[in-house]
Amino acid sequence: MKILVVGGAGYIGSHTVRQLRRAGHDVVVFDNLSSGHAAALPPEATLVRGDLLDEGAVKAALVAHQPDAVIHFAALIEVGESMRAPARYYRNNVVGSLNLLQAIVETRKIPLVFSSTAAVYGTTDAVPIPEDAPMQPESVYGETKLMTERMIHAFHTAQGLPYMVLRYFNVCGAAPEGDIGEAHASKSHLIELAALTALGEREKMLIFGDDYPTPDGTCLRDYVHVQDLADAHVLAVEALVKGTQQAATYNVGLGHGFSVKEVLDAVDAVVGTPVPREVAPRRAGDPPRLVADAARIRQELGFAPQFTDLQEIVQTAWEWHKRHPHDFKK
Repeated sequence: MKILVVGGAGYIGSHTVRQLRRAGHDVVVFDNLSSGHAAALPPEATLVRGDLLDEGAVKAALVAHQPDAVIHFAALIEVGESMRAPARYYRNNVVGSLNLLQAIVETRKIPLVFSSTAAVYGTTDAVPIPEDAPMQPESVYGETKLMTERMIHAFHTAQGLPYMVLRYFNVCGAAPEGDIGEAHASKSHLIELAALTALGEREKMLIFGDDYPTPDGTCLRDYVHVQDLADAHVLAVEALVKGTQQAATYNVGLGHGFSVKEVLDAVDAVVGTPVPREVAPRRAGDPPRLVADAARIRQELGFAPQFTDLQEIVQTAWEWHKRHPHDFKK
């Protein structure tokens, strides 16, 4: 199969491109490289520089390359920034996605896999969180993802567009080879921050609250390794193209959580020295537990995560950051 991966030069996208190639698929990447990196792509992948806000560019890519399916990663993803610059997020994430959907139905009505997020749920008491939990996003970022999910479903209902939505939780880790990994300009993810602190790029780690109703008082999160997540996208797009699925939404996670302290202890064990840390006040809006109910994707698509040991997950991230402390810059 030939797959058009929109936003394929980013963190999750580049790992998915690699796994698609390993599964024997041809890959065309459509990316404006505003946050992605051409260096993260294998030489066998075709890179088309383009922006979803340019309707003509995405239509041209669909016509020129004739893909069998599309995987859509392209989005602005910083929660805090989305609250400060909502227009930028609605324009990029929602209008860009609308342009892609319109181009697909006007040129090649092919299946679409959409990269969504647990942020569509907002704060919930459900542990674990099922796909039918109430959706009450608490950020503009989460709203844009939910709006896009709803647009995709509307295109399915009105025009028969086959789709899958994958909602994932805390994505982490890096390729075991250590050559591609997390390379965002804004550093906000726990394992990434801890690795950079261990490398001396940051002074210390802040633990935001140690008095939550959890076993060790710190927040629990479901951490899914980026390569496992990439494999989930491969399973999804293959099922859609085969026609075994027409419209489905899945959580992607391990189905259990690790606490902030557990993550930092795992980093200590991998690095060999304690990472400096300090307890700080709770952050507003941080729920004690966010854990995926991932039973449906396991049962229906055969999703079976390979990276379930926290120390192994951290080891992959550490190898990446140790070799690339400034991302892809030399």
